[in-house]
Amino acid sequence: MPKKIIILGAGLSGLLTAYRLKNKGFDIEIIEARDRTGGRIHTVTSDMGQVEMGATWFNDIHVSFRKLISELELEYYEQFMTGTAYFEAFSAAPAQEIQIPQNSPSYRVKGGTSKLIETLKNKLTDIPTHLNETVSSLNFENDKVLITAKNKSFEADHVISTLPQALFTNDILVTPALPQKLTDIAEKTHTWMQDSIKVAFVYAGPFWRNKNFSGTFFSNVGPITEFYDQSNAELDKFALCGFISSGMEIYSQKERLEKLKVQLEKVFGQEALNFTSYHETVWAKEIQTKSPQQIGFVYPHQNNGHPLFRESYCDNRLFFAGTETANQYPGYMEGAVIAAENVAKDILKL
Repeated sequence: MPKKIIILGAGLSGLLTAYRLKNKGFDIEIIEARDRTGGRIHTVTSDMGQVEMGATWFNDIHVSFRKLISELELEYYEQFMTGTAYFEAFSAAPAQEIQIPQNSPSYRVKGGTSKLIETLKNKLTDIPTHLNETVSSLNFENDKVLITAKNKSFEADHVISTLPQALFTNDILVTPALPQKLTDIAEKTHTWMQDSIKVAFVYAGPFWRNKNFSGTFFSNVGPITEFYDQSNAELDKFALCGFISSGMEIYSQKERLEKLKVQLEKVFGQEALNFTSYHETVWAKEIQTKSPQQIGFVYPHQNNGHPLFRESYCDNRLFFAGTETANQYPGYMEGAVIAAENVAKDILKL
């Protein structure tokens, strides 16, 4: 009888882990708390545009991610950075026009980052994925691991968690208890994007490109802190997308939008207000990303890649494979790929 593996999380790490273990003699199921797959990869598509509310960019140094893109026969294209950019240094002064040096380019997946998720899902149609299932406990006291979720319980030989470490530690009761040194580190581990607010304005045309502007904008003032052109590869959908100050979380969506419009007009002019739709994701309010129990300040990438996360626990029955566990580029999509590849190799050695 094949060994049963339960994977917690249907983001990039979880889906890729399942894909690597598929047809290797295991019975695999995936449990996902959200009502969608993808995790921190979240592409929003409408008639007028396609914008990335989650993970977006990768670079030449992200070798494992680019290799996966090639393996899955997906395409990617360079982030548009051609033309003049804006920099807002002081609130009392107009934004300055600047030229950005041509450094190592960033890339985006053609069709949206979620195209990667959809491609993996299509290769896993024979592996059950349970959405809207929040796991509350893992019990390793018997021969089989008992996984208790919101709507049902599961049994498995091995559990692979791809959840953010702080979320796993705070939200899931593990019996017998995990080592204190592990939980202490996990509680103080930064989850990438957990405090980010990402916004996007969709337009009928790229008014900024028509004026030889790249759409790139950096600000010390806020609420927008960085903005980029988010036009698609086919150049038939256009948007500006980026990040705003995390402190804007305290406002309602309507209040945030009004403040953003003031800054947009100040920097880009009246045309910037002619957007066809507005999108936002406040990641701090995504309870599947940031645990409300995590208190105190943690630095960006704090404890990411800690070696304790790459050990197995509960007699080789519990493994971790989220992006924050990766020994290289933790927190990024590259880290998610590396973590998945590593844990799949560990499982296959058992």
